[in-house]
Amino acid sequence: MAFRGRTDGVDTGGSTFRYLQKQRYTLVRLGCYMMRYRGLLALALAMTAASNVFALMGPLLSGYAVDAIEPGPGQVDLGRAFYYAGWMAIFYVVSALLSYGLSALMIVVGRKVAYEMRRDLFERMLSLPVGYFDRHETGDILSRISYDIDTINGSLSHDLIQMLTTVITVAGALLMMVMISPWLVLVFLFTVPLSAGITRFITNKTRPLFRKRSASLGRLNGFVEETITGRKAIKAYCGENNVISDFEEKNRDAVKGYYKAEYYGSTVGPMVNFINNLSLSLISVFGAFLYLSGKMGVGQISSFVLYSRKFSGPINEMANMASDLQSAVAAAERVFALMDELPEESGGEGAQEAGRAGAGDGGPMQGEVQMQGVNFGYEPGQVILHDFSLHVGSGQLIAIVGPTGAGKTTLINLLMRFYDPQSGEILVDGKKAREIQRKSLRSSYAMVLQDTWLFHGTIYENLAYGMAGVSGYRKGDGFFQGIGQDLVVEAAKAAHIHTFIMQQPNGYGTVLREGGANISQGQKQLLTIARAMLQESPMLILDEATSNVDTRTEIQIQQAVRRLTDGKTCFVIAHRLSTIRNADRILVVNHGGVVEQGTHDELIAEKGLYYEMYQAQGS
Repeated sequence: MAFRGRTDGVDTGGSTFRYLQKQRYTLVRLGCYMMRYRGLLALALAMTAASNVFALMGPLLSGYAVDAIEPGPGQVDLGRAFYYAGWMAIFYVVSALLSYGLSALMIVVGRKVAYEMRRDLFERMLSLPVGYFDRHETGDILSRISYDIDTINGSLSHDLIQMLTTVITVAGALLMMVMISPWLVLVFLFTVPLSAGITRFITNKTRPLFRKRSASLGRLNGFVEETITGRKAIKAYCGENNVISDFEEKNRDAVKGYYKAEYYGSTVGPMVNFINNLSLSLISVFGAFLYLSGKMGVGQISSFVLYSRKFSGPINEMANMASDLQSAVAAAERVFALMDELPEESGGEGAQEAGRAGAGDGGPMQGEVQMQGVNFGYEPGQVILHDFSLHVGSGQLIAIVGPTGAGKTTLINLLMRFYDPQSGEILVDGKKAREIQRKSLRSSYAMVLQDTWLFHGTIYENLAYGMAGVSGYRKGDGFFQGIGQDLVVEAAKAAHIHTFIMQQPNGYGTVLREGGANISQGQKQLLTIARAMLQESPMLILDEATSNVDTRTEIQIQQAVRRLTDGKTCFVIAHRLSTIRNADRILVVNHGGVVEQGTHDELIAEKGLYYEMYQAQGS
């Protein structure tokens, strides 16, 4: 049984039976992760059993010690009393040492399970289609991979020990009480079902509260992530007060969710503790009657009372753990919901490697692209491209222009198979794109986006990222290794970024902070353009890639791209029309279709939409 599709962790009013099925499924999934370490779990079970057996011997020995000093016809035997007390101390010390070892062992198990879950979740996240991240907040995804898994880890490290201890302690204490006085055990026939009923009732009430709590925290994290990303725009527009107001609302919702879940969850412990104290009072009263009637000794009553505390204490602790367990289950549901999202298919059945039609798999790719009657929209009923057709010959440089929202970036998303059209076909070298493996198809494109992406590492590592057969820069050595040095430098020079790199303290070994925060936006774009030049791909996509550089540098980059990518098919989306005058063909896209196409001079002569856009820019 699997639960797939979007799950935001909030109860939508499904039946209780269905929820119990889902909860059972979640617990089974957690159990499967834990069974990967069945050896450690077996050791933990053995240590739990041994620790509790030693601890359960204490009350029995205590009763023997009490009987040894009880006034009566015989002489008080202090030596015998100290003998039992000594063994009781030894058993308790051994039990404590085993408990300490058990706690350390379960921390190791919890850490290993958390590592496995976080790794599996991250791998699944990377396999999801781009559309999933367009529909879900980044902060909520981060919350699942960090907070939710940490919550599960804490529960496995602590609550699981308590559960194992509870089972063994309760069973052992019950057995010992039956051996001492079966009549007094009848008291628990009233108090235990009452405790179980109250716990079950409150747990059912608090279960949806914990799911809502996790969801509200995810929304809060999403808002914080969005705020940090847009911090410059917030300050530029003096929008701090609005952001603070929005944060207050989301923070209030998160705190309210925490309060409700913890408040109602915390009521279980006191109520169960009251019932346990009630059982202790009843045991004291009935035990006194049995003592007066000569059916029990003081030592037996003492042992029975201690065992009753061991019997009811874990039940009380289990009730207190109910909120933590519900929180862990709610977190696990969110984690597994993301794990159960359908990954992006590598391709249709029988999908092949990208290559020239008729040349067989792995044949040389020519870069010919066709779109035939393509219809696409991101949402049902929405149409971005309708009956869109296009033919791009091998080695051509195609410029795509048009008003905002005309579908230019959507066209690139379809070419890269980030999305598939609802109808129509896209062909690459005569092969249907649906029949080409996604990884193979995407590796056929080198792509530079308007939103640059650089990771924490050296400039060389960022430039050589994804370039096959090149050894990385050896940190700290001050020189290059492998065959990539000349290629990297050549690409950097062509992108007009080499001079800037050499001005840095460590040249190509200069470490960029996360996202390239220590360089300008224009310099980041130049680096990503140089990186794209190094990728051995027959096709190149530049999506507004030069929007943050000056016009002169943009023209130089276009010339360099043209020179270094000779024979490659190039798609260029540009707003500044003066930079695409040398394109082999210019496509003017509007209202989801190609309204004009031709060379710069041809489109100017037509005096249509392109001409109006060109004149508006004063080009």
